[in-house]
Amino acid sequence: MHALLDTAGLAGASDAVRLAVLVLASRTPSETGVVEIRTSELGRWIGVSLSYMASDVVPGLRDSGVVEVETAEGEFGQDDGLECKVLPLWEAQSVLGHPLRLAKKEYATLKRLMEAVMGPGWKHRDGRVSPAGLLGTRTGRGAATDRLALLLLVLEARETGRVRLCGGSVDTKRGRAAVTLARLLGCTPAAAAGILGRLEERELVFRVRLRTGSGMSGRSRLMVPAVAAAHGRHVANGVQEDRTEDSEAEFSDPGVAAGPGEVPELDEEPQVSDGLKADGPGSSDPHVAAALHTDHPHVATPAAALSLSCGFSGEGRGGEDRRPERAYAREEQAAQGESLVVETGSPGAGEGPLRGEQPKKFPVHEQDGRRAAGADAGGQPKTAGWEKAQQQRRAGLPVDLGLRVVLGPVSWLWERLSGWQQDQVEAAVKTELGQLAGLGVTPEGAPRLLADRLTDRLAETGGEALVKKPFGWLIGRGLVRRPSCSDPRCDDGIRLDTGGDCENCWNVIHSRRSQRLRFAAQIDRELPALTDDERRRLLESRRREQAVIEAQDFVWRREQSRAAKAERAAARAAAAELAERERQVASAAEAERQVLPCEDCGQQRSGGLCEACGYRRRTEAMVVEAGMVAATWSADLTDAAEVAAVTDHVRASLAADITTAQGEFMAMAEPGELDQDPAGAASVLAFTALQTVQAALPEYRTSALGRLGRTKEAEAEANRAYRTEQKRRWFRHNPTGADAVAAATKAADKARERTAQYLLAVRLEQLREQAAARTEQSAPTPWTKRLAEIAARPLDGAANGAVIA
Repeated sequence: MHALLDTAGLAGASDAVRLAVLVLASRTPSETGVVEIRTSELGRWIGVSLSYMASDVVPGLRDSGVVEVETAEGEFGQDDGLECKVLPLWEAQSVLGHPLRLAKKEYATLKRLMEAVMGPGWKHRDGRVSPAGLLGTRTGRGAATDRLALLLLVLEARETGRVRLCGGSVDTKRGRAAVTLARLLGCTPAAAAGILGRLEERELVFRVRLRTGSGMSGRSRLMVPAVAAAHGRHVANGVQEDRTEDSEAEFSDPGVAAGPGEVPELDEEPQVSDGLKADGPGSSDPHVAAALHTDHPHVATPAAALSLSCGFSGEGRGGEDRRPERAYAREEQAAQGESLVVETGSPGAGEGPLRGEQPKKFPVHEQDGRRAAGADAGGQPKTAGWEKAQQQRRAGLPVDLGLRVVLGPVSWLWERLSGWQQDQVEAAVKTELGQLAGLGVTPEGAPRLLADRLTDRLAETGGEALVKKPFGWLIGRGLVRRPSCSDPRCDDGIRLDTGGDCENCWNVIHSRRSQRLRFAAQIDRELPALTDDERRRLLESRRREQAVIEAQDFVWRREQSRAAKAERAAARAAAAELAERERQVASAAEAERQVLPCEDCGQQRSGGLCEACGYRRRTEAMVVEAGMVAATWSADLTDAAEVAAVTDHVRASLAADITTAQGEFMAMAEPGELDQDPAGAASVLAFTALQTVQAALPEYRTSALGRLGRTKEAEAEANRAYRTEQKRRWFRHNPTGADAVAAATKAADKARERTAQYLLAVRLEQLREQAAARTEQSAPTPWTKRLAEIAARPLDGAANGAVIA
């Protein structure tokens, strides 16, 4: 609350705006961070009217920069609904260790506190009525200020209902309680006194003065009875409290003088900083004195009476007429085991520290430490491992930021561990962080999640002081995940990856409830005359039997799962072994193929075909393909001689183009460069020929499609498409119009193109079949067989230049 009110944007805001921010923060959903509320409902929470909300609160929220506000207009253009995002809470969710990074249960606690203090009260649809809070009925002028004041006092109150008052000099006219409230609210003591008066009229706070033995009023106290009642205590309302004994050991007011033997806690954290001072001069409350110095506890009765003649401070030192020894001299003697006679009678004067001092280590402790370091209780020396573990102990938390965040809630337990135990706990933390990362938790959120787990475990135990064995508690309870169901992401019913409730746990609870209802219905149907006790015992018996059956089924399913898992592992191992054998066979075959000579030129270690011969084969296949494409439109396919003549003409034309391209390449080469590497030169020239044929083949194909598109078949198909398009229903009224003619022409062109492609594919297939038949009739040589195979390949691969030898 204080961290939110100390935001820079709320420094000059009104009390209504500040209270509205706190109400929005308490109603913020932990899942989305955005609260939706009606303007009238927010006004009921802070006790102001709808017009005041529209004129002051909503604009104040926008101007503060603390709340991002989006409004929904009502029927008359007013701000009827609010969609608010409290920016400090939103930004704190991504900052580890931030005081405003609230968990879901903290949001719930904050909401319940706000409802108890200022809830407006509701009437539910089922007739139930939720009563209003302590100030839920307080509305009108100053209502927001009174509610904010009571909320701050509740937060400052202890379990006894007592509010810690400020120290130092205060305005005596207003009193210390009013000054305390003024510093909390940031107002003047006069205004705070009026607020306290209104709260006292409603009996929400009491100002009590302790009565002294002389009958005068002692120091004052400010009590909130609702807080004491929440903790099972009662605070009586009265002007004075008849108490003359010493005050409590705990001091909420650092300005209260210490009693005999008491030390006031001056190091308590102040409630506020930069609070407003009193109106008048700095005069303190006469009933509360400032803590000037501490009264020391009385020493024991002297062992022997002292006879002082003159009362000088030097007397009582004996008859040696010496100067007094320094303070630590007698302590050194006690450390050496010398017997000292303490004349003052204080039992700790020879061993303990002097009054007002606190040495780093008592001499008697030094002896105990040396004795404990060398031997155990039985006088046996400690092992070397124990000494090493004690020497390696680290008082502070680890240097790693993630480990520091995780171990922050248990820092006191960490200091109680030995060096070896600290290493084990650190390793266990790293293991848990790795498991959280495997469950989908981000690396930034995993440490905070594990720290929240330790915090919850400590709350269950009752605090660090109740942990007797820190190492065992951390390893066996604090860091251990406790799933409430079979989901590995579940921890005490919370999903580790999302932070919300575990849906599987709800399913388990629902299943158990359904099972219980089913068994109860069966018992009522079978044995309706049973008493309640007999019915309950029979129901529990059947549930136990069902639990045994489910446990046996779980064991059977687990064994089946293990067997299936083993079978899958064996199958994977067999498949991996087979793949490895196949890889070895393929590798051996490839190694044998690499040593083979070239089939065409005989070049050694060419893998059966050298690079130049591979280019030549691909070039020859494309030349044959180009001849066939040209023959599809320029020759009679049934006349073998005419087809051969066209093919030879195409071959001669491509040969001339290849010769020209190779000549241009050789002209660009340096003199003698090709003679240095004949194999490389042959490969380059073969590749040049291949590129020339690849560039010419698409031209032959385009030319063939154009010629085939002008055949009778193509023209007839185009005419049919043209007429069909004109007869469509949207052109019936004007079949000769411009739109109809354009659409019909487009349809005819597409039909002509499709027909040409079809004719080209059919005629090429016919030519390949004829070439294959001629090859089988003649005595084929290996080279002619190869040409026949190339000629029989599909057209698409050849047209794209992707024919592979």
